[in-house]
Amino acid sequence: MSFYTKEQLEKYADILIWGLRTARPGFMPHDNVLLRCSLPGRELGEIIYRKLIQQKFNVIFRFLATPENEKSFYSYSDEEQLAFMPPGDKEMYEGLNGNILVYAPESLTHLKDVDTRRQSIAMLARKPVREIMNRREDNGEFGWTLCTYPTEELARQAGLSIQEYADQIAKACLLNEADPVKKWTEIFENTKEIKQWLLNLGIDTIHVESEHVDLEVKLGEKRRFKGISGHNIPSFEIFTSPDWRYTKGVYFANLPAFRGGNLVENIRLEFREGRAVGISAEKGDDYVKKILATDEGACQVGEFSLTDKRFSKIDKFMADTLFDENHGGQNGNCHIAVGSAYADTYDGDVRTLTAETKKELGFNDSAVHWDMINTEKKIVTAVLKNGKKVTIYEDGMFRM
Repeated sequence: MSFYTKEQLEKYADILIWGLRTARPGFMPHDNVLLRCSLPGRELGEIIYRKLIQQKFNVIFRFLATPENEKSFYSYSDEEQLAFMPPGDKEMYEGLNGNILVYAPESLTHLKDVDTRRQSIAMLARKPVREIMNRREDNGEFGWTLCTYPTEELARQAGLSIQEYADQIAKACLLNEADPVKKWTEIFENTKEIKQWLLNLGIDTIHVESEHVDLEVKLGEKRRFKGISGHNIPSFEIFTSPDWRYTKGVYFANLPAFRGGNLVENIRLEFREGRAVGISAEKGDDYVKKILATDEGACQVGEFSLTDKRFSKIDKFMADTLFDENHGGQNGNCHIAVGSAYADTYDGDVRTLTAETKKELGFNDSAVHWDMINTEKKIVTAVLKNGKKVTIYEDGMFRM
């Protein structure tokens, strides 16, 4: 069943390829692109495939594992199987120039009874592949983007009808615009001003206050703000990777999240000296604690982000982090991610960053990256390096 017109699907595919080319300018004919697709997203995946071929890419097409296969893998594999890396995977990723994902899950809860430790073993085993992609991206050799295609499962878990869910995607991704690629390019250009303004302020620390949040993060040396870069469709967030060592206070995620087959609600993290020392959730408490114990960096902050409601038209819970972390609504949103940092928020030549330099600068390292979203009304202030205090975000908008 198609939820979109042929014209909307063609536009969606065009936006994804715009995202890929924006994330990594300089693609050449016959560059290698991996296109991965959930089975329910096949309709969109086939259009993207055609367009990539027409644009002279070498395309590797793969369907994602079905829920039944995933459950079998995590339920019955021994530890050697969980850590198994298919022959040729590392070599393939060393030769990739691009990666597009069409996410269309048939189930969000099929792994709910799987031991979290087993998922962590597999996650850690795949870390070398992520490191290959990160290194190649830092060197300008690789770019990626992703999107979501509506499914009955996503709609049900979000409390929406399937058509309401599909319409929310269309609105967020600008599929009803006459020229959505042009519109995305305008948003890309407009948000450059905000990122440059934040950089020019000379921020030392950022303080977030809402009904349940009282959190302070230190921007850190040589940091810049990123976002609206083509990596996610949709994406309206402006983010950075702070110096994890100085995080302190309380953070609260009021939006639910599905992760690893588990529904998690109302996560509360208390930070001292950079680490979450108080961890709780009203639902999924045990799961959260286990994931944040995956490795040393899993309970430390790797990302700090704000979304301006003037850009994002997402106003409903979507049971999908891609959309929920870009929530606009009445108050915009703030989110932090525990786990791995983004090296491209380094304000310098990312290619010169070594593991030692990242550690010295307080860039967090982990096999985990988990976005936790707060949509409460909030005020965000910054203490500048000159000691001045300024409001940078209020009522869901940046205050330039």
